Amino acid sequence: MFIVLFSLILLMILTLAINIIPLINIHKKMDREKASPFECGFDPFSKPRIAFSIHFFCISLMFLVFDIEITLILPLPMVSSEMLLINWISSSLTLFSILITGLFMEWKEGSMNWL
Repeated sequence: MFIVLFSLILLMILTLAINIIPLINIHKKMDREKASPFECGFDPFSKPRIAFSIHFFCISLMFLVFDIEITLILPLPMVSSEMLLINWISSSLTLFSILITGLFMEWKEGSMNWL
């Protein structure tokens, strides 16, 4: 009962804070001067932002996916003693087949090319 009451009070406080913060910061609206980069009062000579590389984004996304895959693979040897052998083999083969299929799809698509 105490946990439910505590959770409700916490939820009410967080909801109140989320709704009050925009009212407090209403004076900080962005105007043209605040949005532009500071160059001693002159208009900027070039664009303030550099174009984003989609290739770099795809490589970082692949790294993130492979990092999660390693996180899934590492506990497999430790779990083998806790599971039946046939269940462990079938779950391991299913996981590896999904990972290898994804690898071949990325390779075939050409997103594994570094150039």
